Amino acid sequence: MTLPPGLMIAAPASGTGKTTVTLGLLAALAGRGIAVQPFKSGPDYIDPAFHTAAAGRVSVNLDAWAMSAGQIAALVAGADGAGLAVAEGSMGLFDGVAQRGEAGTGASADIAAMMGWPVVLVIDMSGQAQSAGATALGFARYREDVTLAGVVLNRCASARHEALARDGLDRAGIACFGTLPKNANVTLPERHLGLVQAGEHAELAARIDGMRQLIEEQLDLDAILAAARPTRDLPAARMPVTPPGQRIALARDAAFSFAYPHLLQAWRDAGAEIAPFSPLADEAPDPAADCAWLPGGYPELHAGALAAARAFRAGLARFAETRPVHGECGGYMAMGAGLVDKDGTRHEMAGLLGLVTSYETRRMHLGYRTATLRAPMPGAGSGARLRGHEFHYSTILDQPDAPLADVIDATGRAVPETGSRRGRATGTFFHLIAAAT
Repeated sequence: MTLPPGLMIAAPASGTGKTTVTLGLLAALAGRGIAVQPFKSGPDYIDPAFHTAAAGRVSVNLDAWAMSAGQIAALVAGADGAGLAVAEGSMGLFDGVAQRGEAGTGASADIAAMMGWPVVLVIDMSGQAQSAGATALGFARYREDVTLAGVVLNRCASARHEALARDGLDRAGIACFGTLPKNANVTLPERHLGLVQAGEHAELAARIDGMRQLIEEQLDLDAILAAARPTRDLPAARMPVTPPGQRIALARDAAFSFAYPHLLQAWRDAGAEIAPFSPLADEAPDPAADCAWLPGGYPELHAGALAAARAFRAGLARFAETRPVHGECGGYMAMGAGLVDKDGTRHEMAGLLGLVTSYETRRMHLGYRTATLRAPMPGAGSGARLRGHEFHYSTILDQPDAPLADVIDATGRAVPETGSRRGRATGTFFHLIAAAT
């Protein structure tokens, strides 16, 4: 096995432009004929879909809190044969939870250190100049096991602004790979959970091409390539996964798109078949399947259409009479009795569970979760411990069914979003990442 060298694209904080840099870099290198394998550090569904579009290879999540080092190494081994591995960080480079999980705190720095990937730090220059050098120097020295390859200066207001910032970097002895202007109009639209999904962009190719041109014009691609370092060939351990069924009916459309590629591939590797269906197109799950799985997404944006999808709702109810149905977050909400949208209108959902959720008054639920199942769910038995992540803005109005699991956050505190079970229907607010080791 020949693993490619790699890099981590990270930043001091969210909102600095690292996704723009990552997408432009992926597209620019792919345009040079380099097979680039993208990764995303941390729990994220949206960025990897953009990575996949830019690189032409499926982006995979790596999570140091939820995954063991062996599981991460096994996923990185999928880059075998690529010319370069490029991982995009999440939040700030060193941001994670307070208590260590499977292989770290979930910080992007954990992945960079584990795999030996140097960091390209994207710094937002708004409101600073020479101080960028001090910022970069602090990041270079914060952890001895993390190497800073250099910096990309984003949102520079003028040539003078750039010169002052470069002077600060020179004083700190930090390489600068280039600068991006403040007025570059290549950003992607956002909504409350982050970027709008890749599949919703009518002009996605043009947007990514604009990022490619910006990166080619402004950054030293040769220097960035030269900064990549060999990927550590660590002992790999395949993720212990029991597919939820031999043939899995998977809801897959704009309302239900949050399915981790590594889990879908693990199901396939274990011999399972996946049969996609679209609730928004009023499709019922495949009657030949032996399990239905509704992943998360944005059901609140499509609540009216889901309520009107009579064939889907009736077909799902018939399916649940004889076979298991499981939902995650948005899928769980769609399995409930009702969903109240942001305008206060209640929409009837599938009714497999009594859950009623509301977006009229938003409340953020965010963080890692460990669940110990009180009862079986598809792919896991009673007593199984699962690692996952929760991120939504809904409020529970009613949750009358038996709890599915005892759920705690990364600090060990119990959380009220325990999931539900009724008959063959189960659901959770957290998205499954991996089984706890």
